[in-house]
Amino acid sequence: MPRIGTHEVPARTLLLAGVDGTAIILSLMAASVQRFPVTFGSDFQNAVYWGKLGFVAVVCWLSLYYSDLYDFRVVRRRADLLAHTLQALGAACLTLAVLYFLIPSASLGRGVALLAAPVILLLLLSWRLSANAVNLLARGNERVLMIGTGEAGVSLVRHILGHPEYNMKVVGFLDEKGQDVGKSLVNPKIIGAVADLEEIVDREKIGRVILSLKERRGGTPVRELLQVKFAGVAVEDVHSCVERLSGRIVVEHLNPSWLILANGFKKSRWLLACKRTLDLIVSSVLLILSAPILPLAALAIYIETGRPIFFRQVRVGYRGCEFKLVKLRSMVRDAEKNGPQWATQQDSRVTRVGSFLRKTRIDELPQLFNVLRGEMSLVGPRPERPEFCALLEQEIPFFALRHSVRPGLTGWAQVRFRYSSNVEDFKDKLELDLFYLKNLSWLVDLAILFETAKVVLLRRGAH
Repeated sequence: MPRIGTHEVPARTLLLAGVDGTAIILSLMAASVQRFPVTFGSDFQNAVYWGKLGFVAVVCWLSLYYSDLYDFRVVRRRADLLAHTLQALGAACLTLAVLYFLIPSASLGRGVALLAAPVILLLLLSWRLSANAVNLLARGNERVLMIGTGEAGVSLVRHILGHPEYNMKVVGFLDEKGQDVGKSLVNPKIIGAVADLEEIVDREKIGRVILSLKERRGGTPVRELLQVKFAGVAVEDVHSCVERLSGRIVVEHLNPSWLILANGFKKSRWLLACKRTLDLIVSSVLLILSAPILPLAALAIYIETGRPIFFRQVRVGYRGCEFKLVKLRSMVRDAEKNGPQWATQQDSRVTRVGSFLRKTRIDELPQLFNVLRGEMSLVGPRPERPEFCALLEQEIPFFALRHSVRPGLTGWAQVRFRYSSNVEDFKDKLELDLFYLKNLSWLVDLAILFETAKVVLLRRGAH
């Protein structure tokens, strides 16, 4: 199964994308036959024609992805499904019109895309509605048993219940001491004691057991686990399962030895050189492209609230070294006259111009100079202030590990989480940052930059 690092792309998502691609290509071919019946036979045998078909399919795929049509919460709601599908096809048609104007030779022929659009809309909607009607996208095939009632396991079950695309059915929990059988933790109940493992695995036809014991020492049912393991049942630690499914490493009850012995966390010279080269090339290009935007943004800030235009703040970077981060000012002047404060989603200190700059990420553009100077990278954990780092290192285990790479303009945590306004939020973001550190690669960086483009285009704001 395809992965981003150790994070699996669900098979149901691949099924959706595969059927979408087939529907798009067949619709375009049908429109080509209708529009150019005489020449279609020769076109069909031409590699250039197939290249043009693939080009349109990729544009449509990107539009579907950026319109959240591979988010199963959208797919399952009919009103959202129709709105998002119309939005996606509208964006695809507009994008193709611009690209065909710039590159006329890429066109399949006048009127083909227009003829295909309603057919594509009908096929995409009917396919998703049919899949929902027969419960294809929510059917759980793998039966899972949680061994233990640790908080990490309970959180994992909540996550699984919210993501039917994982194709997993949690049968229940086994209680460490057998005292709370019948008690409901989330939707599945405690259905037995750890000592009953073999009997319950056989009775419930379990395909995977996940260990989430509150206390491992002396409480792990080693003999029973060996029996079910050699009977062909998958056995997995809760931390590994969370990492695989949700793209995070849970710090709750995480033993340092797990981090020490786990695969990953590699930083070869070649990888770091490639990452730095990508930083220099992309940041230079973005600064050139944003050259007309920055003066206009600066003028808007000056008209609304005057000077200063830029906001400079000390942050903690690579190996704990401090540097001055530069942004366009998005808050009122003297926003921290009462001392350092965490930003919040609806921060009253943000100006009207600043709100727009944050949603479009324009306020982040000056940080490209930090990237060029080597103080930051395009992708990495967000740099925090020294005052907050001192607090968070005391409250959250392993927090200082995030300083083992250069901080990033964007990152795995930034595209998958909201504003951090308390210690608990920072713990959640650290779990995402640890996943990034463990799976550091150029492919993961590209995936994050791709997702960042979605955040910016949909104006979902800074995280």
